[in-house]
Amino acid sequence: MSVAVAVYDAVQEASAPASEAGPAPKRIVVAYGFWIFLLSDVVMFSALFAGYAVLVRAIAGGPAGIQLFSQSSVALETACLLASSYTCGLMSLAVGSERRSVTYLAAFATFVLGAAFLGLEIREFADMVARGATPQRSAFLSAFFTLVGCHGLHVTAGLIWLAVMMAQVAVKGFRATVQRRLQCFALFWHALDIIWIGVFTVVYLMGVTP
Repeated sequence: MSVAVAVYDAVQEASAPASEAGPAPKRIVVAYGFWIFLLSDVVMFSALFAGYAVLVRAIAGGPAGIQLFSQSSVALETACLLASSYTCGLMSLAVGSERRSVTYLAAFATFVLGAAFLGLEIREFADMVARGATPQRSAFLSAFFTLVGCHGLHVTAGLIWLAVMMAQVAVKGFRATVQRRLQCFALFWHALDIIWIGVFTVVYLMGVTP
């Protein structure tokens, strides 16, 4: 019976119109490509986490995390980024229902919260550098600035991406291509929040333990 089914499927495939055997639709290709991009980002951050875990005790006589990290500042950073994930979700819902004013409002809130997170992180870096805790000071600090700084660069790229997307909504409206790009942005932004939870736990919470 299974052989008969296989033969039938083969005949159906052979007799299918040529158009069905053509390339996949662009939306399918874009979706797969973006997921591959996100997975490659996860692999990269996994390597950075692994490097940090190996070098976290290599302070070379310099300051360790317990002397450098401000838990209140990091908690505020985390609150801003998690809140921006919520407003990003509201933006996605507004895009799905094609409500332009709500989309702009939620996108603006997401941008402001993301920029606040970035500003707090830059201030943290500046304070550490002013105290002599530069990336060249120790392997620990090199790993720290690489991991946290890489995440900050991703947030910066996300803010630029969001601004460009709002300009596209203003010019093109809620076309299918614009909606797909906004969905990709939302996935990217939520992925950054998930990665930050890992940074917050591994770097800042575990970093202040003796």
